[in-house]
Amino acid sequence: MSDFVLVAKVSDLPDPGKMLVEVEDRLVVLFHCGGSFRRSTMCCTHGRRAAQRGALDCQAGTIACPRHGAKFDIKNGAAVTMPATHATEAHEVKVEGDQVFVRLCD
Repeated sequence: MSDFVLVAKVSDLPDPGKMLVEVEDRLVVLFHCGGSFRRSTMCCTHGRRAAQRGALDCQAGTIACPRHGAKFDIKNGAAVTMPATHATEAHEVKVEGDQVFVRLCD
């Protein structure tokens, strides 16, 4: 498992909000909802569309794929609605002061 990598400052991302960040050689979407930070890979597992362009619903805790509307849980990456049936990767995040770190889960 990789080490935590600094990806942003808390102040860089409004609440609610989402941001595409690079961790090592991978793109990860960082979500800020209700004071908590979450993260996932950038692609929908159904249509391989960039999830960061989808609608974020902090109340439901989901991000919707902009192509087919499949929804994913931003806490654990689980596919919540069809047409997606496979989870997206969910990586670890931690906040220390004003710094946000992500560790890729292999």
